[in-house]
Amino acid sequence: MGLLSPADQEKLREAFSEMTRAVRLLFFTQTLDCETCLTARQILDELPLLTDKIAIDEINVVIDADRAKRFGIDRAPAVVPVWRDEQGAEQDSRIRFLGAPSGYEFVSLVQAVMLVGGRPSILSAASLARLAAVDKPVTMQVFATPT
Repeated sequence: MGLLSPADQEKLREAFSEMTRAVRLLFFTQTLDCETCLTARQILDELPLLTDKIAIDEINVVIDADRAKRFGIDRAPAVVPVWRDEQGAEQDSRIRFLGAPSGYEFVSLVQAVMLVGGRPSILSAASLARLAAVDKPVTMQVFATPT
């Protein structure tokens, strides 16, 4: 039995239909000393069942430490949405989810997957203009706790 209700599954199928490109979720995990890795995997496993545009690559942060380091991941669980450009090269979304994407963070994960998957932004024109005016790198961190 899945974690999502049939009604939620249908809403997500409809939302994912707006995606124009495939998204691969890099799931960084480890076998030992990870309380929430199994929960995170169960949550992620729901998504590919709802669209053929989402796939999951499981990467062990200990065994494949070089790949984890390349994406700036130093703990598990973590999720990094990526896509392939027209030439087939993997593109980093620069979005990171640390910990199990449960509770309110699940909605954030879905929104991120849809954006990386090519769905147009829902930001207002004014917000997009303000973002376009940013002329230097910015690191933004958002912290959420499941409730």
